[in-house]
Formats: sequence, C-alpha cells, structure tokens
Amino acid sequence: MAAGRRLHSSYEEYLEALKRSELKLEFHEGNLYALAGGTVAHAALSANATFILRRELKPCTVFSSDLKVRIERTDMATFPDVSVVCGPVERSPIDAHALTNPIVLVEVTSRSTEDYDRGEKLSQYQQVPALRAVLIVSHRQRSVTVIHRAGQLWVERHVRSGERVEVAEPKLTFDVDELYEGVVLEAA
Repeated sequence: MAAGRRLHSSYEEYLEALKRSELKLEFHEGNLYALAGGTVAHAALSANATFILRRELKPCTVFSSDLKVRIERTDMATFPDVSVVCGPVERSPIDAHALTNPIVLVEVTSRSTEDYDRGEKLSQYQQVPALRAVLIVSHRQRSVTVIHRAGQLWVERHVRSGERVEVAEPKLTFDVDELYEGVVLEAA
C-alpha cells in the first residue's frame, strides 16, 4: 500500500489531519496512510493519461491526483492518479472536497503500491456505483490492465505495446504506445 504510518481515527479526524499535512493522506478502515512521492516515470505516465483522457472523453471532466475520491460504501478516501466524471460532479455529504461519482479511474503502479493497486484498492473502487472502468498503468513495462464493468461483473483485459486500450462505456480508445510516449521506464 502507500508509504507512511497508520493511525486509527475517525473520518473527521482524517480531514483535520489532511488540513495540517504537507503530504496527501489516504483513509481506509480508520487508518491514515501518507502517500510517497512519485518517480519521474510515474509523473509522466499520469500526465500522459490525463492528456489522452481529456482528448478522448470530451465533454467529460478529467481530474489530476489532487482530487480526492471517497468511496461511501466502504468509508475510504483516496487520491487516484486520474479521475474522470461525465456529467455533474457529485460530492460526499461528509466531505465537500471529495468526488463520489467517477466513471473512470487511473492508477499508475509503483514498486510500493502495485499489489495494493491491483488488489485491495481495486476491490474498493469496484464498490463505486458510477464507476465503469479502472485503468492500471504499469511502471515496469508498456502494459495497461483494463478492468471494466460488464453488467454485474467486472472483466479484466491486459493490453500491451502495439495494442489499443478500448472501453465501451464511456467510449474510450487509445494506443498503449501513445500513453508511454516519451517515458523512460525505471527498473522494476
């Protein structure tokens, strides 16, 4: 999971800690997690994903990792690398600075977060009623895992260099190689 120490607290205490912190803090099951700083490749991949999603999903709104997403069903607050909302933004009734209705989320993995991004965090994201797709962007190789909602089920597909990411809802298509353009991947 994210780097940092755990502290058991209420959501209100989390919000107070977040106001005082110079770091981004995530909240899950009463614990606070300080997010570690990103690498050059991580920052470049996040920026490329933001650019591509903004271009491909107009008129939807694309947000950077500065926007918090709250998963009401599981009492979790997190800062995905990229969030997309199509239509009006819905905010948490207990946190006006937290989005609750993303339709697409993007996580760029790192050594310290990959298992969490693909496991527990993905499981939490799948509890968001509006969510239709999660894109997990690898920090190790030119590869994107696309997890999308198909009725009541979630379907996972791995897309590699030379292939295209395709999501039916919202309609999204782009080349994996475009996402990694200009990015020098770091050793795993």
